[in-house]
Amino acid sequence: MSNNEVKKQKMEESVLEQLKKHTVVVADTGDFNAIEEYKPQDATTNPSLILAAAQMPDYQHLVEEAIQYGKKLGGCEEEQINNIMDKLFVAFGVEILNKIPGRVSTEVDARLSFDKDGMVQRAKRIIALYKEAGIDKERILIKLSSTWEGIQAGKELEEKYGIHCNMTLLFSFAQAVACAEAGVTLISPFVGRILDWHVANSNKKSYEPSEDPGVKSVTKIYNYYKKFGYKTIVMGASFRNTGEIKALTGCDFLTISPKLLGELKKDLSKLTPLLTVKEAKAADLEKIHLNEKDFRWQHNEDQMGVEKLSDGIRKFAEDAMKLEKMLKGRLGK
Repeated sequence: MSNNEVKKQKMEESVLEQLKKHTVVVADTGDFNAIEEYKPQDATTNPSLILAAAQMPDYQHLVEEAIQYGKKLGGCEEEQINNIMDKLFVAFGVEILNKIPGRVSTEVDARLSFDKDGMVQRAKRIIALYKEAGIDKERILIKLSSTWEGIQAGKELEEKYGIHCNMTLLFSFAQAVACAEAGVTLISPFVGRILDWHVANSNKKSYEPSEDPGVKSVTKIYNYYKKFGYKTIVMGASFRNTGEIKALTGCDFLTISPKLLGELKKDLSKLTPLLTVKEAKAADLEKIHLNEKDFRWQHNEDQMGVEKLSDGIRKFAEDAMKLEKMLKGRLGK
């Protein structure tokens, strides 16, 4: 191959391939076909994604296996449904792990978001189910809501049980600081939902990627973590467009929906890393410490953070209940 041909090939490299050189790309889906197509390092799931996937014809065998598992364990209907739900989430996780080299994130029921001990127990149960399926806990991230209780559950799971946690529904800087101090493995700040709030609550209806409120939030968190040497991974999530993704090139991880992965794969423009450790080290940021009182106050001062965390917990809980209703209908057959 001539030098010109090599140069042309590099010039025609997709944004997705360029992005993978600077950032770990994660697929935000429960659809195995999308994972095979875009070849991400890791994958994330949540109740909404599992609800959608569980209604697809391709995955009915997983739903049926989970139902049979719940029936076999017995107990009252509520106990059976809890067991079926956990088994179903793990079944999707196992299938995903067969298609990726890295880790999968599996979410604890959002209705436990204010119950630290409940989250710890549910997380341990999910890890036990993965172990039964022959999957080591090193390949699992347990997703927990970034409430104060969720963050403390993450701290206990990491320190006491060596269970890695992905703190989700993260919107405020206070949440990010508390997660870093808790020593959790990874956080998922929600870029698109932050943008949604600003669009809904101000006169400004469109933003350039560099001015996008979600992009600015994740950039600040990334810079803070790198400046002060926190090991917690920053994984931008919940994107509304590829501009947001490009503006966060260089972030540790980015979890991206199949639709946007497809757009990045077709895009042949040149990509430049915008987040770097060097720039983070030079950022004008002050280190802060948050105890419970300080956390609750600072988070409460962020109206967007309060509203989006509350809204996110409700929506994930609603989808979990929809999934339960569907499973109850199948359980009686």
